[in-house]
Amino acid sequence: MKAVILAAGEGQRLEPLTNRRPKPMVPIANQPLLEYVIEAVSDAGIDEIVLVVGYKRERIQTYFGDGHRWGVDIEYATQGKQLGTGHAVLQAESAVGDDFLVLNGDRIITAGLVERLVENHAETDGTLMAVTPADDPSEYGVVTLDGDGVSGITEKPRAAAVPSDIVNAGVYAFDQSVFEYIRAIDPGSDGERALTAAIEAMIGDRPVRAVRYRGLWVDVSYLWDVTAVTAQVLDAADDPVQNGTVEAGAHVADNVRIGSGTRVGSNATIRRGTALGNNVTVGANAVLSNVVAFDDATIHDGAVLRDCVVAENATVGPNSTSPGGPADVIVDGTYFEDVDLGAVVGDNASVGAGVVLDEGTVIGDGARVGDGVTVSGRVPPDAEVRGG
Repeated sequence: MKAVILAAGEGQRLEPLTNRRPKPMVPIANQPLLEYVIEAVSDAGIDEIVLVVGYKRERIQTYFGDGHRWGVDIEYATQGKQLGTGHAVLQAESAVGDDFLVLNGDRIITAGLVERLVENHAETDGTLMAVTPADDPSEYGVVTLDGDGVSGITEKPRAAAVPSDIVNAGVYAFDQSVFEYIRAIDPGSDGERALTAAIEAMIGDRPVRAVRYRGLWVDVSYLWDVTAVTAQVLDAADDPVQNGTVEAGAHVADNVRIGSGTRVGSNATIRRGTALGNNVTVGANAVLSNVVAFDDATIHDGAVLRDCVVAENATVGPNSTSPGGPADVIVDGTYFEDVDLGAVVGDNASVGAGVVLDEGTVIGDGARVGDGVTVSGRVPPDAEVRGG
């Protein structure tokens, strides 16, 4: 079987981190989200992958190439416009055989889940959908079951109307008939064809079996998920990789990941849940807790950051602080209370010396924050914030 991995999406709720990279390329514990999916597929014994790409696809194609590094053969299908997951699957039609898997490219899963889909499909033909319990099912497609069969899917229901905590895990086994169901979907005014709409149409004609799963399954939908999921991955790692240089007197916790070319200055403290990418600089006496720093980020002497993301080539000045969450944040008009988000500093942004970043602060790409300023809320890309 081939595996079709959907990686064409933008991920607007993760702005500014997705302004320069597609959501599947957002790094979690120093590797892109999509890499976890490809590793799971490869470890499950599948060596042919079709990546459906679209938004900023060159970032994905440059990184993964032909897949040789992961022991797989990767070919690409392009979704020119993001018109839904069903439309994305259609782009891979000419590249797959009679039976194939479909996986979302932005959720961390294990090889065990992929293996279970393959094994169950070998036992019985037809459509399979992996399902898993979720702490907040209203954020996903909630699945209604009748024994081992799927009887309905409710996309992101209101919390008060959630029928169960079992959700669509975004991993499927299909045969060629799925393409007919996708094409039969009425795209509506927005032109989108959702894969789940095709599955709901199938339910009336043929069995759709659920494959229950309770292992690692995490989604990165919001900015605070980047730090939370990184910490979860690091906690589960047997031996976090620590490269780079750690100078005298610095203390680095065991479950910290440090990329190559990274330098941790003297007497700095790097606490649990922190991932420092390649060529990151952390100055002397800095204190980082649950911080994700992308490649080439710079955090100067004496900075104190908690629950923060410092994106690629961004700079946080000396003695600047972000005390961390809980924060109240608005995303796409939805109000979220008490999320663990200190601050996000976008790509190529610069925060000056002695700056205080209040909880929930988001600094846009290329923005400049002057020395000694206290910042709250969102700073637009390329803006300049000065004291006084």
